[in-house]
Amino acid sequence: MFKALLNWCFRPSTLRFWTGVGALALSTALFLVACQPIALSAGGSSDADFEAKVLDVIRKNPQVILESVSEYNQQQAQKQRELRQNFARDSKTNPQKVIGSSPTLGKGKVLLVEFSDFQCPYCSRAIGPLKQFLGEYPDRVTLTFKHFPLRSIHPQAMPAAQAAWAAQQQGKFWEYHDELFANQAKLSDATYGEIAKKLGLDLPKFERERNSDAAKKAVSEDATLAESLGLEGTPSFLMGGEPVQQPSVDGFKAAFERASK
Repeated sequence: MFKALLNWCFRPSTLRFWTGVGALALSTALFLVACQPIALSAGGSSDADFEAKVLDVIRKNPQVILESVSEYNQQQAQKQRELRQNFARDSKTNPQKVIGSSPTLGKGKVLLVEFSDFQCPYCSRAIGPLKQFLGEYPDRVTLTFKHFPLRSIHPQAMPAAQAAWAAQQQGKFWEYHDELFANQAKLSDATYGEIAKKLGLDLPKFERERNSDAAKKAVSEDATLAESLGLEGTPSFLMGGEPVQQPSVDGFKAAFERASK
């Protein structure tokens, strides 16, 4: 529970929330004191006096701060609803827009988007049910993989994602994906190189690409998409743009039936 709380508190989306709240609170306080003259001492700074005035305004006008926070939350919620609606629409009418340059499996009409973290044990456990489901629906579903490294609690999540991206550039994403999960307990720079060698990758090219700005950008864009959709953890699956409630064979099948209607 404590780790989950830490993960939420330090997620980029949460940090942006508090930053926004802080900015609203500060701007409100500044507005309220803006018309009040602040005396400058002859030989010193007015910082302490100004801080005291701001804190006094906040104490005397808590409703203004609460109203600002409420308005901010409403704006963010509306923005997220619109993003989810657009994502769901594109998943059904323009799946390639959602897929972008991400790796895929299958060529079915229903798009299944997976947001995953290579260091997440729950993501590893979901692989079995996912593969069984795909095996039973080979020509009816297209799976695409999106990176969602939980960097605040999984220090190897980002490096592993970048390594998988580098393997993708040599056409070996899914093989590398399976090896990463099989070696989840010992993820490290050495492990990434060993897997690349095992799969016959061009090692100098692999090393350059996994440490490149392009790799960081690609992984970060996937994570930003996950956050914009309001996803809070991994693995997260969206079938036809709608959340899969349970990453089990039955859960995937139920989501498929809903998406097929």
